[in-house]
Amino acid sequence: MQIILYLLVLQGLMGAFDTIYHHELTVALPGKKTAQRELRLHAIRSSLYAVVFAGLAWFEWRGLWLWGLSALILIEIALTLCDFVEEDKSRLLPATERVTHTILAMNGGALFGYWAISVAPLWASQSTSLHLVNYGLWSWVLSLFALGVGLSGIRDGFASLKLYKEAKIMTSNPFLSLPQQRILITGGTGFIGGALCEHLLAAGHSLCLLSRNSQATNIRFQSKVRAFSSWEDLSYKEEFDVIINLAGSPVAGPRWSDARKKALLASRIGTTEGLLGWLARANHKPKVLINGSAIGYYGCRGDEALDENAGTQKEFMSQLCSEWEAAACKAEAFGLRVVRLRLGLVFGPGGALPKLLLPFYFGLGGRMGDGLQVISWIHRDDVLAVIAQAINDPQLSGAYNLSAPEAVSQAQFAQTAARLLRRPRFFTTPAWLIDTLAGEMGALFTKGQRVIPKRLLDAGYRFKYPDLQSALQAQIKGGH
Repeated sequence: MQIILYLLVLQGLMGAFDTIYHHELTVALPGKKTAQRELRLHAIRSSLYAVVFAGLAWFEWRGLWLWGLSALILIEIALTLCDFVEEDKSRLLPATERVTHTILAMNGGALFGYWAISVAPLWASQSTSLHLVNYGLWSWVLSLFALGVGLSGIRDGFASLKLYKEAKIMTSNPFLSLPQQRILITGGTGFIGGALCEHLLAAGHSLCLLSRNSQATNIRFQSKVRAFSSWEDLSYKEEFDVIINLAGSPVAGPRWSDARKKALLASRIGTTEGLLGWLARANHKPKVLINGSAIGYYGCRGDEALDENAGTQKEFMSQLCSEWEAAACKAEAFGLRVVRLRLGLVFGPGGALPKLLLPFYFGLGGRMGDGLQVISWIHRDDVLAVIAQAINDPQLSGAYNLSAPEAVSQAQFAQTAARLLRRPRFFTTPAWLIDTLAGEMGALFTKGQRVIPKRLLDAGYRFKYPDLQSALQAQIKGGH
């Protein structure tokens, strides 16, 4: 039985790594609309695994009980095979996840094979009973795994149910009321772009996406979009009504070395210049270009109120955004109406907010630095609604701050999150530690901007989530 225990613990450790690193941190699976069926399979499998872990930790399944345990294991194996098929249909797995799954399958085969040969015949020969055993520390470790995989199954089950309900609610789709559009999109697989494409497809619009990996894009959107990987692959005879340019490597990530800065600039400006090159030779010119940007355009300015008339600063983020916007504005020479969206921190299922809330769930939340830095944020639902308005309203042109009317300090964010989650907020992360670890990028977390969405408010836009409490309540209620 000792070998069985070793293999069970190894299976639990690898499963925990796969769930935390891949499903939660890498792809944020509980927030992906295309993962609804996969999450449902995970929920059932995890529940069965919890029974297997706990059952083998404390009992010998003798006589007829053995058939019940064997049935659970066979069902779990069948669900695993179904899960492999579903994953390949709904998303392109990273290499590390494929390797992890292969090792899990090999270890699972060794585990259940050895159990079937060496342990099961002995239990089958004994009288029917659930015989209590105690393997000491091994039993408690396996019980911990059972608890963890059980909670993971509950989480995936609720996430799958929520995604199912969201798929049935189409009245909140801001693109339903628009005339049918032919839309060219860059950055269509990111946190904002992915949701944008799903809403546009649900509303019946025609999409063409620039993607570094057209195979993954086709898998994600179930071949409902046309994907191309280079501007040279896009014919000058193509006709589009709208271009939405959101391409760009994530700003928060590795430290901003010179090479990293060049990569961030190239991912935005290089893509936009490629777009301009295609526009120059296109027979049919679209009506509007909606271009991404960020409130980093203004630099870190503390509590100073910043509307769209505020200028730039001598900071990298300010340089990145201003150069990107300048490149986009060149499309005006081809007769396009250009709308520049200066995005605040975007909240919603997936993205940054679940990571910001995670410490609070465990009672470890609190201030960053002195907590006075201002967070200018916006919910993703409002971002999508503004994009829909920018497509439909010919009066919208130029720069717009996409941030909610209620900017808050980081301390206020911590207070609101802790209150809604009913958790303490005792912890403080020193600013010097953040700056030491992140370097120049640390300013994103330790300094702030109070951005005012003046032009949106003047245009009559009404925010779905105008205040922090409503946005956090939606997130917490959704369970993402």
